[in-house]
Amino acid sequence: MGCERTDSGRENYGCCNKSNCICEVVRFIKRVQSTSPEVDCVECDTDCFMAPLGSLTLPARGRVNTRVFSLLTDDGDYFKAVFRGGKRNHRPRPQPRATEDEISGRRPGPGPGPAPSTSCVSVFFRVQKVFDSCCATLQVLQPLKDGRPFDITNNGKICVEKICQVNGFGATDTCLTVDLSCFCGIQCIDDVYIDFCDED
Repeated sequence: MGCERTDSGRENYGCCNKSNCICEVVRFIKRVQSTSPEVDCVECDTDCFMAPLGSLTLPARGRVNTRVFSLLTDDGDYFKAVFRGGKRNHRPRPQPRATEDEISGRRPGPGPGPAPSTSCVSVFFRVQKVFDSCCATLQVLQPLKDGRPFDITNNGKICVEKICQVNGFGATDTCLTVDLSCFCGIQCIDDVYIDFCDED
């Protein structure tokens, strides 16, 4: 099986050059797709290079200020980070006041209900700054489901099925600095507006 093509056009069999094998294969696949006579109307709607900001948002919403993304390690796992100071504007809903009957014990009122399932681990990020050509400061984003904090772990491990249920993101107080050259993949998720200035 040919892994890369040399300048002379002949296939180079055997081990690929680590610095360009995957890149060359993907370029070749793109060239093959581009020569297909059929018109493919399905676009990749989460391409990280889509511009302007807001292009990933379906349906189009108002203002956006964040392109949410996840990073993949060389073994295909999600890069994860522990955060503190989760989304502050998602306060618990106030409980209704008890009636006189409920206070006197004549009729039990509704309980407070189960607490939302949360954790302090996320695989979602927002870039804050890029420096020294391949280093970046990333802000950790809290996963939300239907506007509430959502635990994407199962027995302490990242659960892919739960990641698929995330439909919102909240600001956290946690940033980390990473060497981008250490990752093998990036997946853009959505363009959203996140309020970083909300206070308790």
